[in-house]
Amino acid sequence: MSQDIVQEVTFFLHSILIGLFITFVYDWILVFRKIVKHGIVLISAEDFIFWLFCGIGVFYMLYRENNGVLRWFAVVGATLGMLFYKAVIKNRFIYIMSTCIHKIMWFAFRVIQVMLKPLKCLIFAVRRFVRFVFKKCKKCIDYVKKRLTGCIKMLKMVLCKH
Repeated sequence: MSQDIVQEVTFFLHSILIGLFITFVYDWILVFRKIVKHGIVLISAEDFIFWLFCGIGVFYMLYRENNGVLRWFAVVGATLGMLFYKAVIKNRFIYIMSTCIHKIMWFAFRVIQVMLKPLKCLIFAVRRFVRFVFKKCKKCIDYVKKRLTGCIKMLKMVLCKH
């Protein structure tokens, strides 16, 4: 085989691989979207950034392997890579990964809850104690205020008589 044909076949295989990679990364973005719900603005921003980086990556591959010249069989190769990935994986990857991550996060939160339960009880006891002390202080302040008010009234009456 001639060196040119080997180079063209390698270029075609690299374009297939970049199609596979782009679809794989986008599936991870879809997994993230399934785990963390967010609005249309954030989804649009994610898609814009993703496709910007994909364009840079494809341009880099074209520049490195084909001196920046767009060849249609590179586009066909990337499309074939994407279609092959979707045909083999379909949406199973997104479902499996989001379910696994969701279950791992649920388990981690449960472990953290169990570990922090003594701290929660301590915080509850401290809150009860602070409320108790606050109520006692308030009663004491009210008592002192009442006594001072009575003393001031008595002082006014004594001063008014003289």
